[in-house]
Amino acid sequence: MHPETLEKLEVLRLHWRKLQQRPMRQLFAENPNRFEDFSLNIDDLLVDFSKNHLDGEALAMLLDLAKSAGVEDARAAMFAGQHINTSEDRAVMHMALRNGSDRPMIVDGKDVMGDVRAVQAQMKQFATSVRNGKIAGSGGAFTDIVNIGIGGSDLGPVMVSEALSPYCDGPNLHFVSNVDGDDLADTLAVLNPATTLFIVASKTFTTTETLTNAHSARHWLVETLGEEAVGQHFAALSTNLEATSAFGIDDDFTFGFWDWVGGRYSVWSAIGLSVMIGIGVENFEQFLLGAHEVDNHFVEQPLAKNIPVIMALIGIWHRNICEFSTHAVLPYAQHLHRFPAYLQQLDMESNGKSTAKNGQQVGAKTGPIVWGEPGTNGQHAFYQLIHQGSDIIPVDFLIAANPHHQLGEHHDILLANCFAQSEALMKGKNIDEVRGELRLAGMDEEKIANLAPHKVFSGNRPSSTFVFSKLTPRTLGRLIAIYEHKIFVQGVIWNINSFDQWGVELGKSLATELLPMVKGEASTEAKDASTQGLLAHFQALKK
Repeated sequence: MHPETLEKLEVLRLHWRKLQQRPMRQLFAENPNRFEDFSLNIDDLLVDFSKNHLDGEALAMLLDLAKSAGVEDARAAMFAGQHINTSEDRAVMHMALRNGSDRPMIVDGKDVMGDVRAVQAQMKQFATSVRNGKIAGSGGAFTDIVNIGIGGSDLGPVMVSEALSPYCDGPNLHFVSNVDGDDLADTLAVLNPATTLFIVASKTFTTTETLTNAHSARHWLVETLGEEAVGQHFAALSTNLEATSAFGIDDDFTFGFWDWVGGRYSVWSAIGLSVMIGIGVENFEQFLLGAHEVDNHFVEQPLAKNIPVIMALIGIWHRNICEFSTHAVLPYAQHLHRFPAYLQQLDMESNGKSTAKNGQQVGAKTGPIVWGEPGTNGQHAFYQLIHQGSDIIPVDFLIAANPHHQLGEHHDILLANCFAQSEALMKGKNIDEVRGELRLAGMDEEKIANLAPHKVFSGNRPSSTFVFSKLTPRTLGRLIAIYEHKIFVQGVIWNINSFDQWGVELGKSLATELLPMVKGEASTEAKDASTQGLLAHFQALKK
């Protein structure tokens, strides 16, 4: 991290020590316009960050931090196609995949929009033909699509398809990612091979988990339909045409993407083919449009009015100034139940780094632990820790004003719970308020003395709330893009490369080394005592 950034962080810490003496209740009392001053919107999508424990002075200092850290220049560099993924010497241009304008997107001196449009046209033709039955299986129109991938090739499509399930009017979508055979076996158990299409998602067509599942799926298909059916029932999302052809997949059923598209940013690309088949071309285009609108907002709006920038700075405030180590994402929308898992990869794989771009240690804490579940389920599970635990956990709430299914009072109850949680986290309840409530309930003083301390809520627990009209494809595109750019801004401030993921490599290489030992085909002598012991116990149990 740059020395100037570290100095500004220290000044912010001094301000935080003073600000802690002014609880959030007081901040609201001091400024009747706090909600207006600490909220932003894109059309119907509102982001309220007024319930975070910071004031106008802190926000101004954070904006100055962003400027001095070079956020504006880094943003321009990314959109100009510069190789900001320095460790892999690559551009970062997933924004081109949802570029709804005539603006060129240049990578290595070439406008990539022609290639993007060509693949999109191929996807649209294929998706439409699968949906209307012109592309069919041995037994007629495809009734089921199985996406086989892992990481970004799974988390994106599965999250989006779940979030947009009210729009899924095509074949049934299934997703297999885990190399654990139960994942594939459970999926195949309910399928008819004659009407099932498999989409194998692997850029290099070498990912161990994906190829293991793909070959097992191929074997299952061939057992029933014969070798000649493979080309009819398999498609690939890959750039390795030699490998896909050897597998038996026709080039016309293979869809490419580029090295400037990172895996966790790839749902906008051919990796989203299963989603396009499920929700249709027009809805997929709306999904891209929502993200494109946020790209424009991110580029055009000044830092102080820029939603991804403000969310990033609040995250820096929490991680580096307040020293909060985790961040909960709590969608009050059942269809977004996989959204926290999607953001886990997006955030933790991007900014889970301790080495700066210059190869030195960062010098500050980076990416938080991201987790969450949908409300109201979480209220009956882990909210106890959020409200009264010894650690403070910043929260993002997400909720739609209008549900897809209007069932009695369900949605009103859901909204009331969401807003109540954010209010309770901010306000808390002090000892005098608790005692007063217990006295009104008729409790005697001895019982009040014993019970009251357990019912105190400290308050001053931060949250931001996203409110939007309805969870549509366009809204979902906006939400994802906001978090993408938020994470990018934080990476710039920490001076890390948010677009590589070397941390996953060691485990992969060791797994390759261990496989012969697991099979009993190689000696374990070179391994540590724990690994030797585990392998020996496994071999003793293996049937």
